[in-house]
Amino acid sequence: MTRQVTALITAGAVAFSLASCGSEPSKPRLDGPLEALRASLPLRVKLETAPRPVPGRSYRLATVRPGRTIALHESPGGRVLDRVGARTEFGSMRVFWIERRRGGWLGAPVPELPGGELAWIRNDAQTLALSQTRFWITADVSERRLELHYGDRVLDRFPVSVGSPGSPTPLGDYAITDGLVGKGLGPWYGCCVLALSGHQPNLPAGWIGGNRMAIHGTPGTVGGANSHGCLRASDPDMISLFARVPLGTPVFIRA
Repeated sequence: MTRQVTALITAGAVAFSLASCGSEPSKPRLDGPLEALRASLPLRVKLETAPRPVPGRSYRLATVRPGRTIALHESPGGRVLDRVGARTEFGSMRVFWIERRRGGWLGAPVPELPGGELAWIRNDAQTLALSQTRFWITADVSERRLELHYGDRVLDRFPVSVGSPGSPTPLGDYAITDGLVGKGLGPWYGCCVLALSGHQPNLPAGWIGGNRMAIHGTPGTVGGANSHGCLRASDPDMISLFARVPLGTPVFIRA
């Protein structure tokens, strides 16, 4: 898991704007590597970062190789929607959750498409490195609860805040695209942020921030329905989650 955590923790200065989250939009910057955050993790978190293999689900991931550019198609062999490189807009390694396979094509949820639609990528070993993870996340909006799974095991379960009635958290299947330190992003994001491939289509009137969904920390209380669509967790729970899941981890949000 060390390699996966390292892949998730991205250094560099990047701009970050989310439809979070009940706060004023800003243009923060990432200060640097997250080694200090990793070093500060509680002992129990460090011991749990590499659970033993267990039966159950696993999910295919595809990482764009350094220096490569790939085309996102609307269907296998269909029209090219966009071309993307090995880094996301926030500077993370670009890792896809492969939700479907069709012949030599891979279908993945991407932030370039709204509403959780799949983009199709040609399965080319020269441009993509394939791997898998047993981690997956479920969030129950009605119960305001998030669970971290590893195969058939539930590793963690904790309360979260969800979207308000006017800006509900969109349901669907998403993937983690970026992991960012909260310091420098403003006080509203707590310790850290896991950006998702999904978007919030029901932003409040006058909102001028971004529309990307995320799971992030908060300096306030959790368990309410008062965000602009993101899932907010306490900083201790968020640190534990951040330390374990790799980029590309699937996130299933249900009611």
